[in-house]
Amino acid sequence: QLQLVESGGGLVQPGRSLRLSCAASGFRLDSYAIGWFRQAPGKERDGVSCISSSAGYTDYADSVKGRFTISRDNAKNTVYLQMNSLKPEDTAVYYCAARPRYYCSGYRDEYVYWGQGTQVTVSS
Repeated sequence: QLQLVESGGGLVQPGRSLRLSCAASGFRLDSYAIGWFRQAPGKERDGVSCISSSAGYTDYADSVKGRFTISRDNAKNTVYLQMNSLKPEDTAVYYCAARPRYYCSGYRDEYVYWGQGTQVTVSS
């Protein structure tokens, strides 16, 4: 069964950190660009960050630049999203998705595999 599984979400206070993981099973992530998306209640699912298949290229939404870092360990078949200096507006369900290309894309439809999502809540 081909799937992505996110983990690492939770409830944290503003200013704290979380690291999300996206693990693949049933296929190798080496040939896929991986994107992290998030969706807050009543809002669209927006792109947060993306990493190319070889990790040579990364991209971030303006709202998270300087605070979030995406990385991947192809040997472990896992992609990470380190989130620092979290803000209440970062509260959302976070999804990872795989695109069968080297480069990232901002179009959700170009990602063929999606995880089930992990909730991140930033609140005091």
